[in-house]
Amino acid sequence: MSESDVTRDGVRGVRPGRQAPTGAGGSGGRRRRRRGRGEQPMVPDAAFSSYYGKPVLKKPTWKPLDIAGYLYLGGLAGASSLLAAGAQVTGRPGLAATAKLGAAGAISLSLAALVHDLGRPARFLNMLRVLKPTSPMSVGSWLLAGYAPLTLTAAVTQVAGRYRLLGSAATAAAAVLGPAVATYTAVLLSDTAVPSWHEGHRELPFVFAGSAATAASGLALAAAPADQTGPARRLAVLGAALELGAFQAMKRRMGLTAEPFEQGRPHLLLRAAEALTAGGAALALCCGRDRRLAPAAGAALLTGSAALRFGVFHAGVASAEDPKYTVVPQRERLERRGR
Repeated sequence: MSESDVTRDGVRGVRPGRQAPTGAGGSGGRRRRRRGRGEQPMVPDAAFSSYYGKPVLKKPTWKPLDIAGYLYLGGLAGASSLLAAGAQVTGRPGLAATAKLGAAGAISLSLAALVHDLGRPARFLNMLRVLKPTSPMSVGSWLLAGYAPLTLTAAVTQVAGRYRLLGSAATAAAAVLGPAVATYTAVLLSDTAVPSWHEGHRELPFVFAGSAATAASGLALAAAPADQTGPARRLAVLGAALELGAFQAMKRRMGLTAEPFEQGRPHLLLRAAEALTAGGAALALCCGRDRRLAPAAGAALLTGSAALRFGVFHAGVASAEDPKYTVVPQRERLERRGR
């Protein structure tokens, strides 16, 4: 048997003289026959590698500050609209005003970040030419186009002190759309081929929902009158429990593709997010007895939510750069189907 025959039959898809590195064995993945202990395998077990170690996927070209900021601000806006509607119904005008203004400001900045990443406002408008229910990007564009005017109407009527009926109706309508605004970005990320986003499709919407709740409650604790922040304190605890619990469940289920969450910059951001979110929720519980803790609790919750979104973003980019996170899970799925 010639060396070319061994290479062609033993290592599939590799041609003599042009072998991609396999990560095992000698140069080019070939091993000479050993003597003295009987016949030895002439080809080592193949270890995973892509062609010349190149990425299988093209990594996302989104600008981190724009898109991670867009994810964060959208969640803050959507949850703030819910908090504003609840405060309006329960007679907490200070909390309602803070949440309305927060929702309007956050969604405006979120849209600005999205348009900045797109490069031209016309590109966002072009996405509104058709509505494609199977496309998270299309649905999300229409969702933002309907939600943003409602939050701005609620905020303007709040500041002006006029047209209260119109403002109340806009607040209620924004609250209806708020949960979708807070979580649709998780569906948008999961619908891509990026491994660490796609494999988390089951839990990521719950992670983003919890993160949005902690951000909105953090803004309320930092800026609303302390005697009206009871709902925000409770929302902070519920949001933190949902965010942290869902994120841990997601990582356990994802297996190999959860590795990018535990490495490098994403690891630092996500550990900071966990500490800030848990600490902010604990401080929120104590705010009822000592209202001086409210600003610290609010700052911790706002920062923790932002760190989570940036950590998830950077982990997804890292998983797209390493081909093993694409190919190894695919092989495992094929093996399971074959059984």
